[in-house]
Amino acid sequence: MTASETLSAEVIAAISRPGETRQFSLSEAKQVLPVLKKLTLAASDELGPFQERMTSLLDCDPRQGPLQDQFERIVRKWISQVQRLGLRVTGLWEVGFDTGDGYLCWRHPELRLAYFRHYGEDFSLRRPLAQVIEEDQPEWAFQ
Repeated sequence: MTASETLSAEVIAAISRPGETRQFSLSEAKQVLPVLKKLTLAASDELGPFQERMTSLLDCDPRQGPLQDQFERIVRKWISQVQRLGLRVTGLWEVGFDTGDGYLCWRHPELRLAYFRHYGEDFSLRRPLAQVIEEDQPEWAFQ
């Protein structure tokens, strides 16, 4: 079994029920990130044409209803998939990995986990991860 197959098997083994979050160390979150990125890219690509059509129509256009239904179906599917990984969805394409102290934050199309926010803080207040690790030396960063 190759390293990537082993990693995929570990991530698949970690799938849970929607809404059932888990706590992640930084290394665990980094292992799950490639799966999250794939799911999010696929959903974002699927959603793109619907967003374009919706913005080209007037709000009162009767064609908006079916487009909005498709939009909602795609987003709900993505949310369910992300939650099954034990993650917290905080907005469209915004995800938090619970560490026990707060959340490692990721937003599509970021390339890596680079931000952290404490519980109760808004996503916009996230801090650079390197700064949090240097200042706080949290246990989850070294497991």
